[in-house]
Amino acid sequence: MTLQQEIVGNAMQMAVVNLHPGQTVYCEAGKFLFKTTNVTMETRLSGPSNGGDRPQGGAGGGMGGLLRQAMGTAMQVGQRALAGESLAFQYFTAQGGEGTVGFAGVLPGEMRALELDGSRAWFAEKDAFVAAESTVDFGIAFAGGRTGMSGGEGFVLEKFTGHGTVIIAGAGNFIDLNPTDFGGRIEVDTGCVVAFEEGIQYGVQRVGGLNRQGIMNMVFGGEGLSLATLEGNGRVILQSLTIESLANALKKAQGGDKQGPTGGLFSTHAG
Repeated sequence: MTLQQEIVGNAMQMAVVNLHPGQTVYCEAGKFLFKTTNVTMETRLSGPSNGGDRPQGGAGGGMGGLLRQAMGTAMQVGQRALAGESLAFQYFTAQGGEGTVGFAGVLPGEMRALELDGSRAWFAEKDAFVAAESTVDFGIAFAGGRTGMSGGEGFVLEKFTGHGTVIIAGAGNFIDLNPTDFGGRIEVDTGCVVAFEEGIQYGVQRVGGLNRQGIMNMVFGGEGLSLATLEGNGRVILQSLTIESLANALKKAQGGDKQGPTGGLFSTHAG
């Protein structure tokens, strides 16, 4: 059953979801805005891939089933804690008729509804997830030690699999690209990547070589030491505003500019 939703607003968008009787949608804690009175709300540690769309304790197999479910939940919670994600999900189910629920991201910017048909997973930056149908599984993916240590935002990714609608949010405006339209590869500020389809190869490379121009790029270019690389044939969503640039703009407005005159390598922003 397709999730009926509408994304409204401009500078700070929100998603208004209409639920059929018995239909469930879940969100990360802190993304809920409002609901109608016939929509129940339940907070759980388990995600949908661990029975999150069923009442807890409903797993079959007696004590063995309960133990497997508890271990699965503990593993999910541990992954989310390691990734710095919310530890719990909130589940909303319409009872006795259709219901409405509203969700939003945490930064001024756009939202996007992605439709999963089971053939391809989607990966998104940390904190991009807003809400999804209970038929969509939420997981954590790690880009790998070398890539993650170089890329910052790229170390931890949210992974969505299954069938149904997942809603994500980012900062600023979105642009959709396919690397095949640009010679098969694009290079992006690591903070601008919002989401990409499975099949896209994600990596991180150093900005320039260890020569005069490379050092100029690192020190004065405002990009720091690395860029994200995206290769392959698939959909990529980028955002026009990075969290770091927003934080630095706010600090500057408060008289505490932390970017410094060089902008890149010598930035004192903690992150």
